[in-house]
Amino acid sequence: MTYGLVVDSPGPIEFYDALHAEVKHRSAGTADGLLLHVGRATTGGFQMLEIWESKEKFERFFGEVVLPAMEAVSGDRAPASQPVMEEFEPRGLVVPSAVIAV
Repeated sequence: MTYGLVVDSPGPIEFYDALHAEVKHRSAGTADGLLLHVGRATTGGFQMLEIWESKEKFERFFGEVVLPAMEAVSGDRAPASQPVMEEFEPRGLVVPSAVIAV
């Protein structure tokens, strides 16, 4: 079953940009099971929306790639408070392929 996640972070968009670049570098531009990733600036920081083939593939990628990338780019750009994460079950998704891009 597909797995969806929305993350609202109080961190600056520059933190998202640095994290995105580090994740792309560490993953060689691919993420097994990722169907969609969108990041955007918000008035309070940034937001990410992701759709995965399964929660298990998300958890593996997060643990193996995203967490180490977050450690590498944190510092003065890290959010002062924890992001808010909301899981959801995607419906009506049509995506032909996925590649991490700018």
